[in-house]
Amino acid sequence: MNPTNEYSLFIDGDWVASDGDARIAVINPATGEKIASVADATDADIDRAVDAAAAAFPAWSRRTAVERADFLLRLNTLIQRDRERLARLLTQEVGKPIREARGEIDFAIALIRFAAENARRVEGDIVPGSRPGEKILIEKLPHGVIAGISAWNFPAALLARKVAPAIAAGNTIVLKPHELTPITSLEIARLVAEAGIPAGVVNIVSGGIPAGQRLVANPAVKLVTMTGSTAAGKKIMAAAAPTLKEVRLELGGKAPFIVLADADLEVAASAAVEARFLNAGQVCTCNERTYVHEAVHDRFLELVSEKMRAIKVGDPLQEDTSMGPKISAAELEKVERIVEKALQQGARARIGGGRLTGGEYAQGHFYGPTLLTDVTHEMDIVRGEVFGPVMSVLKVRDFDEALRLANDSSYGLSAYLFTKDLGVLMRTATELNFGEIYVNRSLGEAPQGFHHGYGDSGLGGEDGKYGLEAYVRTKTIYLNA
Repeated sequence: MNPTNEYSLFIDGDWVASDGDARIAVINPATGEKIASVADATDADIDRAVDAAAAAFPAWSRRTAVERADFLLRLNTLIQRDRERLARLLTQEVGKPIREARGEIDFAIALIRFAAENARRVEGDIVPGSRPGEKILIEKLPHGVIAGISAWNFPAALLARKVAPAIAAGNTIVLKPHELTPITSLEIARLVAEAGIPAGVVNIVSGGIPAGQRLVANPAVKLVTMTGSTAAGKKIMAAAAPTLKEVRLELGGKAPFIVLADADLEVAASAAVEARFLNAGQVCTCNERTYVHEAVHDRFLELVSEKMRAIKVGDPLQEDTSMGPKISAAELEKVERIVEKALQQGARARIGGGRLTGGEYAQGHFYGPTLLTDVTHEMDIVRGEVFGPVMSVLKVRDFDEALRLANDSSYGLSAYLFTKDLGVLMRTATELNFGEIYVNRSLGEAPQGFHHGYGDSGLGGEDGKYGLEAYVRTKTIYLNA
């Protein structure tokens, strides 16, 4: 963190003051303390950042793929050097336990490494022409200026997920981190400069919703990549429509977690707890609704209950803490309302069911790990995204019922299945309507995979060779002598 804990905007390779005086306080969700303030970018600031990216694009796009990759690898070396410092900053602004924060920094490093290694794998085609001697060249070229908008739950990983493939493919980018968690992104901006990445290639601007709206609407922006809520994603699509920008949206999720009678219950229970309480349940791929076969339902609940009681909630900077606070008072209150409604509709709180108060919890936004039973598919908690540390368990008769209930959702990001039945696994590929499915394992996508969803979970996708494709456009050349 800088000496004064007051951040400017990172534009055109330098730290510049905002055109306006407004600032945004960054609050530690575990303590309620202000840990920094950042500039609230104005329209003029956003336009200046986009102009810098547009000016840097011609020279950057002409660099070889190897040169662009080398810059990314230098950035990775610096992130690795500052791993512990960045992880502690991330913990302070997000509230996730320090061990999880280190894992996020490691994932960011892996994402950048993948983009660097695959900069030379952005490949086109040569196909036979329709005339004698003709060749048809299909070339992959960068778009130009990319607008990146990231969510508050994984600021380092989402920066890497957007910035690395964008600039590896030859684009330049303006990234706006979420106003609740901008510090880690701005600190990585320092490393972007130290790595020698040319001015204007990466610009990082803090600000609220108006800053994001201005960024999306700027006509010089050619593609928008956004991670956030479904409601925000729909607004971004509307804002991008007048200038016909390409839009990539990674939005909410309502992941079903299916446990069948033949599952390894110890593995399934451990995965169910990890996939629900990681980052206090604030993960789009979290286990949002747990469907358990009636034959193993009671035993599964016993195992889950045992593991949940071992969760240590507290100061996220302590090494033995396994769950921290919710990100904000508003998010905490949202979870309270959701659980209260579920209890009114007939659910039962086997564990937890409310916020934690007093002592070390007095100033933070802590909600106790909660296990709800007697949940039915008609309840509100099964329909909308909870995004908090609440596990809802539903009993099912067989895989057909689990499949029907799992697919009865407007979301389609992630799903989980625990079984040893090969026939069920084969059906899953075609019948479980989610973009990514974890089979007999917990959550955690790989840099070489493809992270994408259907329906209200978004458009397009990220990571791997398919994610890299989003950052290029295709040009077809009919070549004749």
